[in-house]
Amino acid sequence: MAFETHRREGAVEPLQVIAAPRRLRILELVWDRELAAGDIAAQFEVSWSAVSQHLSVLKAAGFVIERRAGRSRFYRADQAALGSLRAVVEAHWRAGLHRLKDLAEAEQADKDHK
Repeated sequence: MAFETHRREGAVEPLQVIAAPRRLRILELVWDRELAAGDIAAQFEVSWSAVSQHLSVLKAAGFVIERRAGRSRFYRADQAALGSLRAVVEAHWRAGLHRLKDLAEAEQADKDHK
């Protein structure tokens, strides 16, 4: 499926948005639940500022929805807005789960042979 090739100045192509591993991980974290910005940032070994920038890009692309409650900000994925990218994101996660399963099975097989 082709994406729109002309965008307003300053807009980022959808695949560029999810090409960053940290943004893809953020989407995974908020895929099925809403999380506070601080809870998201706690999952990364980078500055709060770096995570905030990733959240800003995701929000500008329409991939996450922000909800403010007092001084707190909460984020969740807007799965409908991801449209055709949803399949790309979910395929990425499935591949990661398959790799994890293969590693766990190999480790178990190694333990069984010792």
